[in-house]
Amino acid sequence: MTDTQTLPVIDIAPLISGAPERNRVAAQIGAACRAHGFFYVTGHGVYAALLQRLEDLSRRFFELPEETKMRWRMALGGRAWRGYFPLGGELTSGRPDWKEGLYLGTELPTSHPLVQAKTPVHGPNLFPEVPGLREAILDYMAAVTQLGHRLMEGIALSLGLPATYFAERYTAYPLILFRLFNYPSQPVPEGLDVQWGVGEHTDYGLLTILHQDDVGGLSVHTPGGWIDAPPIAGSFVCNIGDMLDRMTGGLYKSTPHRVRRNTSGRDRLSFPLFFDPNFEARVQRIEGLAGAEARDDSAERWDRANVHAFNGRYGDYLLAKVSKVFPQLRDEVL
Repeated sequence: MTDTQTLPVIDIAPLISGAPERNRVAAQIGAACRAHGFFYVTGHGVYAALLQRLEDLSRRFFELPEETKMRWRMALGGRAWRGYFPLGGELTSGRPDWKEGLYLGTELPTSHPLVQAKTPVHGPNLFPEVPGLREAILDYMAAVTQLGHRLMEGIALSLGLPATYFAERYTAYPLILFRLFNYPSQPVPEGLDVQWGVGEHTDYGLLTILHQDDVGGLSVHTPGGWIDAPPIAGSFVCNIGDMLDRMTGGLYKSTPHRVRRNTSGRDRLSFPLFFDPNFEARVQRIEGLAGAEARDDSAERWDRANVHAFNGRYGDYLLAKVSKVFPQLRDEVL
């Protein structure tokens, strides 16, 4: 667990089943969160067949002509911020990323009270007309959301808190944001300022659960420097976000990471699911954690932000961040 050149691989089967050994698993998760905020999980219980089905159907979608994919563009998703964006359509630190993607989230009908209240990032998805893709996405989100609940129980136990700590305060109804990303292996057009598949960033919420195919490209900025997070068959890559950093007073750090521009000769798929506090949740520091300094580390962060100074709804923090990723959509929708 102390090797800073590789990320730990944790078998979380006891956490999934509720076995007595779950406290040992929680201690491993805690050590990973303190060391570099990233870890792999195996024994998670999500069926390999579901992962393969989603990969196969996603490839079918991304292989469609761009003009066809634009039938589900994000501008049509309104305040729900759902739908497709083309290559270079998402920014990190003001520069375009070399990927395309489909933004998704918890499926809510237009009659739902949160949608009726025009709550941003809530609403129906724009599902592409690829047979079986809608069902695969919903099945995947349901399975990985349940995994998120179990992992947050493990994180609570790792902090010496009751297993239900986060669920009782923030995640009884978590904000689930899900992405299908495709990193094409093709040259960048001349004159376009693209350096990365995704530039250096941290995630905004509590926990990110990532499935990546076998191409690879993810790297993590640990205290010992940048290291690769290569694909490990049958695993998810997990990392903690800014709100868990804030809640723990910096004891568990949200770690910068990035994705290399894909030059492998094969397109790369990655599916991050963001398991976040409820949109209306007021994120507070956990009192009494030993070693939690809540130090202002903005000078060291990629975005020069002090997450420990944030005070307000999680939804406000999220919108401020996402608006920088899609500035045109922000202007049109919000």
